[in-house]
Amino acid sequence: MDVLFWFLIFFSTFAIMEFMAWFTHKYIMHGFLWVLHKDHHHKDHGSWWERNDAFFIFYAIVSILCFIGWDRYGFWAGLPIGLGIFAYGLAYFFVHDIFIHQRFKCSATQTTGMRAGSEGPTKYTTNILEKIKESALACSFLHSSTSKSNLWSGSTYGLI
Repeated sequence: MDVLFWFLIFFSTFAIMEFMAWFTHKYIMHGFLWVLHKDHHHKDHGSWWERNDAFFIFYAIVSILCFIGWDRYGFWAGLPIGLGIFAYGLAYFFVHDIFIHQRFKCSATQTTGMRAGSEGPTKYTTNILEKIKESALACSFLHSSTSKSNLWSGSTYGLI
């Protein structure tokens, strides 16, 4: 039964993190902490590090504190909560920073097979980014503004 509660807490935490990402992005990043988030919308420096990464660090600290609570103080729910926050952060990082914004250059194509053509079979590739085109378009719509004034534009602010 404990395992069932553990998984329930883990998946609930993952789902709650989507709300937290949306809320934090809409009301905090585009609000009073715009100074940290602004360079995510338009780069004003040559570094791969963004001031916006402070938000990742904040949630990493929260996750680590949950692990410490579980390990040192017997807070059994700290482990699934910490892992849920960590898993969401990892998913967000791969989808948002690597696939959508391409902050870290990696291959965006994969060989998917052979295609029959009039001149015989030919190898073809598909662009992985095409598979998440909707997310990329929504994100680019949000990032089309370089000011915090698009707070009420109706665009998406979370991962999903």
